[in-house]
Amino acid sequence: MPSINDSRILIMATDGFELSELTGPLEQLRNRGAKVEVAAPHSGSIRGWRGKDWATSVDVDLVLDKVDVDNYDALVLPGGQINPDLLRVDDNALAIIRAFLGKGKIVAAICHAPWLLIETDAVNGRDVTSYISIKTDMKNAGGRWVDRPVVADQGIITSRNPKDIDAFVAKIVEEIEEGTHRRAA
Repeated sequence: MPSINDSRILIMATDGFELSELTGPLEQLRNRGAKVEVAAPHSGSIRGWRGKDWATSVDVDLVLDKVDVDNYDALVLPGGQINPDLLRVDDNALAIIRAFLGKGKIVAAICHAPWLLIETDAVNGRDVTSYISIKTDMKNAGGRWVDRPVVADQGIITSRNPKDIDAFVAKIVEEIEEGTHRRAA
C-alpha cells in the first residue's frame, strides 16, 4: 500500500476555481508529505474566486498537454462554478480525467467539479455527492446522490463544499493509501 508521504497528486484547475477548494487540499496534502502539483490549460498562474469576486492567484506547475498521468497517484478537481464549466469543454482536461479513471487512480471532485465526472461518464451507477445546485445533474447522469460531506465509490471521491474540505482531504489520503481501484467500464 502506498503511503501519502510517497504519493504524487495533481490538482487540475483553471481561472475561476473556488479558492479554498484548491488551496485547502493543496496545503493539507503537502503538509501530510505528498508532492502536489497544479496543472492548468495555460502556464503562469490561475486566478481563484472567493464569495462574489475574484481572489488571489495560484502558480501553475505544468500545462495540461504536458501532464503524464503515470506520474501521479491521484487527481483533485476543485470546484467553483466557473472552473469546472470551462474545463468540461477542454479536450485535454477531459482526456486527463479519463486516463486517471481508466488506470484505477483516485479522482476527487468537490462542489461543482463533479460536472467533470458527469462529462467523462464516471457518475453512472455510483454513490456520489456534490454542491446541492448540481444534485439533479448528478442524478440525471445516473449517480446515486446523497447529502454527505464526502462519498467514495471505487476510488472516485466526491464532496459538497468548502466546509467539507477536511473530510475531503482525509478521504483522499485514505483512498491513496488503499492503492489503485478496479472499476467497471
